Amino acid sequence: MRRMAAMAACVAALAAAPALGQGWESLGPAPASVSGGSAGRISAVACSRVDPDLYFVGGADGGVWRTTDGGQTWTPLTDHLPTTSIGAVALDPHDERIVYAGSGEANFANHSRYGLGLYKSTDGGETWSVLAAETFAGRCFSRIRIDPTNTQTLYASVARAGGFPTLAAAKGHPGATGPVGVFKSTDGGETWTHLTNGLPAVDATDLAMDPASPATLYAAIGHIFGDPANGVYKTTDGGTSWTKLTAGLPGTVGRVSLAVAPSQPSRVFALLTMPADAAGGGAENIGGFRSDNGGATWTAHGSVNQSTYGWFLSVVGVKPDNANVVFYGGMNMRRYVNGVGANVTPPHVDIHAIEFDAAGRLVVGDDGGVHRSTDLGDSYVNLNDGLSTVQFYAGLSLHPTNEQWVMGGTQDNGTNRRSESGVSWTTVLGGDGGWTQLDATRPHRVFAEYQGTGNLFRSTNGGNSFSHVGGGINGRNCFLPPYVIDPANADRMLYATHRIHLSTNGGTSWSVLSGDLTNGAGAIRALAIAPSDSSFVYASTNDGNVLVSQNGGANFTVVMTGHPGWPRVTRELTVAPDDAREVYLATAVFGGPKVRRSRDAGATWETLDGNLPDLPVNVVVVDSSCVLRPLYAGTDAGVYRSLNGGVSWQRFADGMPNVAVIDLTLDRPRGRLVAGTQGRGAWSARLLGPGDFNADGATDTVDVLAYLNAFVSGDASADLDGDGFVTTLDFVAFLNLWVTGCV
Repeated sequence: MRRMAAMAACVAALAAAPALGQGWESLGPAPASVSGGSAGRISAVACSRVDPDLYFVGGADGGVWRTTDGGQTWTPLTDHLPTTSIGAVALDPHDERIVYAGSGEANFANHSRYGLGLYKSTDGGETWSVLAAETFAGRCFSRIRIDPTNTQTLYASVARAGGFPTLAAAKGHPGATGPVGVFKSTDGGETWTHLTNGLPAVDATDLAMDPASPATLYAAIGHIFGDPANGVYKTTDGGTSWTKLTAGLPGTVGRVSLAVAPSQPSRVFALLTMPADAAGGGAENIGGFRSDNGGATWTAHGSVNQSTYGWFLSVVGVKPDNANVVFYGGMNMRRYVNGVGANVTPPHVDIHAIEFDAAGRLVVGDDGGVHRSTDLGDSYVNLNDGLSTVQFYAGLSLHPTNEQWVMGGTQDNGTNRRSESGVSWTTVLGGDGGWTQLDATRPHRVFAEYQGTGNLFRSTNGGNSFSHVGGGINGRNCFLPPYVIDPANADRMLYATHRIHLSTNGGTSWSVLSGDLTNGAGAIRALAIAPSDSSFVYASTNDGNVLVSQNGGANFTVVMTGHPGWPRVTRELTVAPDDAREVYLATAVFGGPKVRRSRDAGATWETLDGNLPDLPVNVVVVDSSCVLRPLYAGTDAGVYRSLNGGVSWQRFADGMPNVAVIDLTLDRPRGRLVAGTQGRGAWSARLLGPGDFNADGATDTVDVLAYLNAFVSGDASADLDGDGFVTTLDFVAFLNLWVTGCV
């Protein structure tokens, strides 16, 4: 009984750890070195109309940021709000202290997450309220427009979360299939009406307003897979009734984007794409179109390269004082002046926002952050220093001797390496960076990849240069295929497509090891090898199979079917460092089990959700070096920890935004946890518990003296059981922690 009481006090003490100095430190990148210095994807930009140095930007999954000095420095504003996924930002035209941010990014990728309502600030972003969560949660904002004659009147275009398969980015949110289209508020965003008279309840991908007659609006209905209702719609009575505009426009379209020329509101531009196919291709550019009579008739007007994913890349911008200058954004950016086109792509491709600041400068949001031009796109300056919005994928690597060294793959910003303290990272490989691996026995040998089957690269100089080593690998891929190094033999590697490939010479050559682990059309999205016995290999597929091999990956047994989750590369499977049969499975969806554990190699499973919030869980790790075996879960809103096998969970450490944590790596030798997030870069937190009372990373006699001083003085930090009193129970709890060395 005494031991149980002491252990209970131990658990209570560890749960109070954040009060003793635990906190997350941002590691960046801010910026990465690619394209002259890149942040992560910026989905929305709002510039002041009176202050040329005041901008607000929305990170696709990085929250809302503000600059008051023209992009020299940036401040994050919404880290504490329910989600960091942002699709639209707008400023009140008469009082720019009033800021609206629509959560949920309507760019339809697997990484364009669901929203959780509308954010509103009345003091320039210092404080915020969350509005209309029940109306909009689970879906995404594509645009917010404000009536300049009555700024209590707002309009919003709303779409479903994207992904391939459909709604993958919604992760099963219960509101994901709720109403979409155009909504109107007459009370500053508090309540909303769904506008449907003549306007279909189909994804609205853009919304434009006539500034001279704000009751006139144009809505882009653009379901990315195509819908008979897709097209351009117009209202002249503030949304009471709508008419579809068809003269001169093609009948079959996918995503649609719009802009009204502010200096000549009868001139309207539209950018149209083909419908996407189920695999995410097919959405080529149809072209730009112009109307000079308020949409009554249209003529072809230019084009832009959208590759085959115009569902992701589509935006139009018009110079405020010149209706003859229009920009179309896709994979690149085209400028048309009096109908003559020119390529004016910023340093980073993939364009999502086109705006102009109060000085008339062009401001662009793209997959590399924010870029500005004073000459309409002929040249640009980079505004990304300090803007930490990079989106990591799973697969972070750490160095065995250099604590500052971290490497990971990112969305459209390549594979990046941090070699020293600070937030600047070096881009070492291009494309979409995926899984990385470091040979712990020869840390100068590292591996990285970019999207597609067999695009695997090896470095023998710590990542300074790479050579392709993916020859001989083939099969269906999970965009960023997972691969692992055998912890018992670093020359032995496994690489996953729809089957397992084997290399016995450090990636130089490959052979097929297993059969198809999917149901015939999928690919493997997660792969884990047991640190204590590499004959145990676990895999999961994007069509729902969870499998185990007990002979090194040659033969697998299906231990679960129908397992949902995010379709891209994940670390949803984690094997306990000290037990090859103890495996953890994370589930990145709302509803149903989030964290499961098997202690018999997948034969049976137990759910460890306890009081964990209903949030998608992307990764779980276990600290087997501590007697309590703490569990850490990376969720869509930060990291949670359990000290009692999943019976109860607490938010772990302070300082991390409510961002999606895609990867966790436990660095036990240095007593830290490193997290990779989708939208706010990488973070590190010390695993400091009350056993390490002076927070120096070691549990030693100095901690005993430090605790005694606090105990004798009655300092609140000595109250380890959190009951408001410093008593002998607290002293017993500290001794238990100190004896176990559990930090």
